Amino acid sequence: MSHIEAQEAEAGVGESLPDRAPQKSVRRQMLAEFWFYFSENKGAVIGLCVFALVVIIALAAPIIAPHSPTLQNRDALLIPPFWEDGGRLSYLLGTDAVGRDILSRLIFGARYSLFIGVIVVVIAVSLGIAVGLIAGYVGGWVDTVIMRVMDIILAFPSLLLALVLVAVLGPGLTNAMIAIALVLQPHFVRLTRASVMAEKQRDYVTAARVVGAGPIRLMVVTILPNCLGPLIVQATLSFSNAILDAAALGFLGMGAQPPTPEWGTMLAEAREFILRAWWVVTFPGVAILITVLAINLVGDGLRDALDPKMKRS
Repeated sequence: MSHIEAQEAEAGVGESLPDRAPQKSVRRQMLAEFWFYFSENKGAVIGLCVFALVVIIALAAPIIAPHSPTLQNRDALLIPPFWEDGGRLSYLLGTDAVGRDILSRLIFGARYSLFIGVIVVVIAVSLGIAVGLIAGYVGGWVDTVIMRVMDIILAFPSLLLALVLVAVLGPGLTNAMIAIALVLQPHFVRLTRASVMAEKQRDYVTAARVVGAGPIRLMVVTILPNCLGPLIVQATLSFSNAILDAAALGFLGMGAQPPTPEWGTMLAEAREFILRAWWVVTFPGVAILITVLAINLVGDGLRDALDPKMKRS
């Protein structure tokens, strides 16, 4: 929403327009412009395709997975991939130390990784925007206290702080997601605060205040829509960070617990077999690498499309 549109919405000017076609045309033009700048970044397009494929695989996991991710076959322990000697076509990527199919666990693991990313980002964005709006709009000692707390959180390495929080809350996927969300929250607080402080002095906000808009409406309806660009980019990058941190916590035994087919937990279970069963470690690591790289490429494309400074004429 542009500044003029926001001002018209607050003053009630847009409600008297009988024809909404020009607004729809403007939205289509904005969408076309967004896709033009996004598609100029070929890496972002490739990343979007790969990420979409991961989402499809996660949604269709019960259909495409050849085996149950937790089913153990004592007659197929540490079977290598099908292209190696001793491999079987029934286990395309081999099996782990207790006879579970690696491919099936990777497919179902995509569900857990995407679920973790979505929940963590939703929590971090919701809390971060709420706190950042208050800090940027109210200012004064409230802003000072909030930002000093955020600075303290940012002073610690994110993974170390998440590890401490999970140790306090207790190991488990739910507590890991809460800890990661709290660690990522300060980035959204700082971005929201900076955007609000830049926007709240503009003319369209003053006009909305003059016509009687209250503080809550000013923050949520008038100012926030004009601050979403950098927040969307940060949310995308935080999505990949959440997957990485969750995998790291799972690897350390503080995240998802066995036999959950989460990629980090799969790596943790395979540590002792690195030298004699390379596939048990390699495939979960490659899955994490590809997914995180794809999301980061999409984030770069969003930055190019949403940041006016990055747009080329």
